[in-house]
Amino acid sequence: MADQLIRAVAADGGIRVVGAITTRLVEEARTRHKLSYVATAALGRTLTAGALLVSNMKREDSRINIQIQGDGPLGGLLVDARLDGSIRGYVSDPSVELPPNPQGKLDVGRAVGRNGYLYVVRDSGLGYPYSSTVELVSGEIGEDLTQYLATSEQTPSALVLGVFVDQNGVEAAGGLLLQILPKAATDDLLISTLESRLASLTGFTPMLRAKKTLPQIFEDLVGDMGLEIFPESQLLRFHCPCDGNRMLSALKLLGEDELQDMINKREPAEAICHFCGDKYEAECDRLTDLLTELKMENANRA
Repeated sequence: MADQLIRAVAADGGIRVVGAITTRLVEEARTRHKLSYVATAALGRTLTAGALLVSNMKREDSRINIQIQGDGPLGGLLVDARLDGSIRGYVSDPSVELPPNPQGKLDVGRAVGRNGYLYVVRDSGLGYPYSSTVELVSGEIGEDLTQYLATSEQTPSALVLGVFVDQNGVEAAGGLLLQILPKAATDDLLISTLESRLASLTGFTPMLRAKKTLPQIFEDLVGDMGLEIFPESQLLRFHCPCDGNRMLSALKLLGEDELQDMINKREPAEAICHFCGDKYEAECDRLTDLLTELKMENANRA
């Protein structure tokens, strides 16, 4: 099944439902960054969350950044998701591995850390990004982002995220976002019914592994609440727009002396993109061009 995102409403527009399948893009992230099991689960959940959260933005060039900085051994992670369905991200220490938690699941909370902060930056493409910061609740990512939605956006929400990974790679990944909109916020019976159904879920990936589609999952949850699934689906992919020239130009930050020393030693330089792991190599001729550019830039500033 292709990675995709679909949207729906229920309860006469009082409930917003967004679902995403992200198996392939999480597997690509795992492969690119050589992620451990627990790092795959942590980054995979956040990549999925990025796709779900950015889906409610309007302008084509909208994007959202999710940064989590906890006191766990992963050392933090960052995800960049765009409304066009392109998503990328990385963790500081992709090799961290931990024993399962008491429930026998990957211990994402301990890997991320239960003390720290969640930073969310929404960029609608108008030049004025909106940023929010909340304290971590559990480090499990879904609960932390649910807290962000409730406090920063003041929207009662439930975020269900899952990644199933084994020795063969990522078998299933995806998530579900349900939000109670203002017109239904005072319907206590509707809210309690929805909470009960969400509480009965054993996770998101078991449904994907059982070959359920997103529309079927929506039907199971809110099919009797006037569910209306939008016909358009959006393809999702792991994609990084990094550019070789831009990455290598960053070598000018080394300074004139360092660049000259590398040229004298005939040492090629390498720039690596944190988001996707792509490597760009600059031979001595390219380093000479960069040094010339840097000298001209410094002279113009003088």
